[in-house]
Amino acid sequence: MRIVVRIIAVMLVTLGVIWMLQGVGVLPGSFMTGQLQWAAYGALSIVVGVALLVWNRRN
Repeated sequence: MRIVVRIIAVMLVTLGVIWMLQGVGVLPGSFMTGQLQWAAYGALSIVVGVALLVWNRRN
């Protein structure tokens, strides 16, 4: 179970970074480019992913 949680957390962080970069316009080529709401979604995804990693490490 720990491996599954770790994989999900890493995927959340990775997707969060991509969404955030697209949202602020650094990574072009998507409907998300330049949309600040996607930067916010990305930041939230990163926070949740890191929290899962920390929680998973403690348990």
